[in-house]
Amino acid sequence: MKKLSSLLLVSILGGAITLGSYKLFIEDESLNPILETQEENQKEAATFISNKYSKVNAVETDFTEAADKTVHAVVHVKNVAIGRQPRTLREYMSGMRGGRAIQGAGSGVIITPDGYIVTNNHVIDGASELEVTLNNNLTYKAEVIGTDPQSDIALIKVEAQDLDYIPFADSDNVKIGDWALAVGNPFNLTSTVTAGIISAKGRDLNEGDSKMQSFIQTDAAINPGNSGGALVNTNGELIGINTAITSQTGSYIGYGFAVPSNNAKKIVEDILEYGDVQQAILGITGGTLNPEAAKQNDLAISQGVYINSVAEGAEKAGLKRGDLITEIDGVNIRKFSDLTSYIRTKRPGNTVNINYFRDGEEREANVKLTKYETYNLDIAGVEITNADQDYLNNFKIDHGVRIVRPLSQRIEIPQDKYIIVEIDNKEIKNIDDVKKIMNNKSENENTKITFRNQNGQQESYTFRN
Repeated sequence: MKKLSSLLLVSILGGAITLGSYKLFIEDESLNPILETQEENQKEAATFISNKYSKVNAVETDFTEAADKTVHAVVHVKNVAIGRQPRTLREYMSGMRGGRAIQGAGSGVIITPDGYIVTNNHVIDGASELEVTLNNNLTYKAEVIGTDPQSDIALIKVEAQDLDYIPFADSDNVKIGDWALAVGNPFNLTSTVTAGIISAKGRDLNEGDSKMQSFIQTDAAINPGNSGGALVNTNGELIGINTAITSQTGSYIGYGFAVPSNNAKKIVEDILEYGDVQQAILGITGGTLNPEAAKQNDLAISQGVYINSVAEGAEKAGLKRGDLITEIDGVNIRKFSDLTSYIRTKRPGNTVNINYFRDGEEREANVKLTKYETYNLDIAGVEITNADQDYLNNFKIDHGVRIVRPLSQRIEIPQDKYIIVEIDNKEIKNIDDVKKIMNNKSENENTKITFRNQNGQQESYTFRN
């Protein structure tokens, strides 16, 4: 019996030793590394997923602060003009009479606490009186301080103090893809805020025309009534004055355009300091670089402004026909609207540094900007400016002044199709010649003006004062 008990005890002890050895030497070496590897893999996977998606929730844009800062500084502008006489029986029967008030509406941006307001020129053009309504429904009469029809900017003022206003931002720092808010009064709906992004910069809707446009493009909804309103960044700072939309219906379809704030600010400062806009010019004509021009200049690049002609100031600085401008003051120039947009922030007498290519070699020049001079020849209803010889060559003549735009419907003149070559049978070489003749005329004296077209044909008209 004792032997059996001893044998059983030895068997149990042996089994325990065997099991302990398995646990210690086999299981620890085979199973534990697998479990640890799985745990490490899970940790690595978790870390990878966290890193991959951690930024998704971090991109949060809050427009409420920008909206709150700006909505009280954008006003409703009502344009009241003198109506015309009835033209049809239906208009007469409806009670239309001369002197009837015709109302147009738009928006405006308060830029100072004492009541200076920026809007579009087309919003206030032809107004007999202006009425401005704030977001709190207070209404003021406004006066026109100055306008710049070429850029479609106007400055008006109301007599008030301590108004909410929007500070100017540097529109050169705006980037494509930045968030933007359009604030205005579309369809007479006050205090409307829409959001979008900056879709493009330096957009010229009429490439190469005399208006030298350069807009910020946005997909923030802009509708009729938004004209003159604010385009602001997420800090609530002014980056543009909403001006136009591209639409076949007259309503928003995804494209809105604003005058850059730097341009608007310069116009406002000029009006306040000088009484009119001091428009500077580089003194060249040209256009966006094309592949053929790049080939002629032996260039690997395909962007820039190709010079067709130069005036005296630019010529003295060393620029000439065939040069390719790629930078001004370190600002990249991709197309002609980039150039005009930057120059419009400068004044006559300022000097700019030009980077350009000639014969495949990069060069520099410092050019002193000159003044873009115009004169309103009211008797003919046109605005004129000096013409360089290259422009005159289109008309096969060596003298004359260029017609910038019509001022009235007095005479219909297609743009860039005619020039003025004589007034009262005297040759005209520049606007100074025009001023001398017009200033020496008696009050009731008629004026004979001779126009010339590109075929060399001349037509004379006599205008009565």
